[in-house]
Amino acid sequence: MQPLRFAMVTTFYPPFNFGGDGIFVQRLARALVARGHSVDVIHDTDAYRTLTGHAPQIPFEDDGVRVHRLRSPHKFISSLGVQQLGRPTTHKARLEELLTGRYDVINYHNISLVGGPGLWPIGTGIKIHTAHEYWLVCPSHLLWRNNREICDEKRCFRCVLAHKRPPQMWRLTDKIHRDAEHVDMFLMLAESAAENHRKFGFKRPMTTIPSFLPDSEVTLKAADDAPRRRPYSLFVGRLEAVKGLQDVIPQFTDDLNADLLIAGTGDYEHELRNLAHGNRNVHFLGRKSEDDLRLLYRDALAAVIPSQWFEVFPLVTMEAFREGTPIIGRNLGPFPEVIRETGGGYVFDTAEELRAILHRLANDPAHAAELGRKGFVGYARNWREDASLASYFKVIEDIAQKRGMTDLLAKLDPGKSDRETGSPA
Repeated sequence: MQPLRFAMVTTFYPPFNFGGDGIFVQRLARALVARGHSVDVIHDTDAYRTLTGHAPQIPFEDDGVRVHRLRSPHKFISSLGVQQLGRPTTHKARLEELLTGRYDVINYHNISLVGGPGLWPIGTGIKIHTAHEYWLVCPSHLLWRNNREICDEKRCFRCVLAHKRPPQMWRLTDKIHRDAEHVDMFLMLAESAAENHRKFGFKRPMTTIPSFLPDSEVTLKAADDAPRRRPYSLFVGRLEAVKGLQDVIPQFTDDLNADLLIAGTGDYEHELRNLAHGNRNVHFLGRKSEDDLRLLYRDALAAVIPSQWFEVFPLVTMEAFREGTPIIGRNLGPFPEVIRETGGGYVFDTAEELRAILHRLANDPAHAAELGRKGFVGYARNWREDASLASYFKVIEDIAQKRGMTDLLAKLDPGKSDRETGSPA
């Protein structure tokens, strides 16, 4: 394969990011660069600076990725304009300059505040969009109605107000569907995400590709003098009500004979700490480094993922499986299909079911270890970097075939092009 030219377009990108979507884009960009491709990331800083009030003051390494950070002196107006109009405003001219005539592939990600659906018609090349949440069909991005329950039908106006966001009048038109016609394929990270998009009326072509963690030759090993803990389950993530941790903390009573370790911070932390007050089995660790998390995963009985909304595909799932740790997920979103595919854990519907699972794993660590082994096998088969990128390039090749893009097909498979033309390899 010859080098291709990629553009990744997104609102959030490290260090201007909050969660998994920015990390996914960074990992994908770095993986492509490591394979000899050219990658530009084009992202908006106005949204992050509007939401936080500042720019991050931490070092950043691009690892060969060219990063174009869009910035306006009127950050709030810039972000609000995109949110309200559904199209690029302040940065429109710069986006047109960057995206036209430069790239073989434009991969849109979370574009909610960098340009909205009006960004899709801009630029040239194969166009794909990776959905990290439900922005395509939901103004609040989460399918979490009125900020308190799973959404089963569209009642968006009141719901957006409950989420404390301005209503978007453009969503009352067919704008998102018209602009989406400029995208060749929408990529979903789990079949459940594709099903939910179809359920809520999104009809553009979709395909599922696996997420991934970066390949690494570094094997972490706990130091011999590392403190020995009681058996524990682990929660990793932002501390928000929608993450469902309030349903887990009450299960860790003294008779469970296991602890709950909580790695992360967030807006709901105060309420969770109050809920856990006096419970000696629940420990808040704060934000931890990636190396620290790997060691925490490795020794855990299970990683608990009790999200109350339709997660698309949380990184925690792969991070746990990579370290041979099973997961316990709520019976929503991708978790049923993940457990069917791997056998690497359990799903639960009720507090009673969750408690029974926690008791079984605490009392039978050999069973927990066997589930973790299955999870690792599933990770190696489905969510390694090479497996994910093979699916990614297959999507690009299929689009190029459909559009008759012979020059791009020759880059993707020079040997095939030579064979078809009778030229010597």
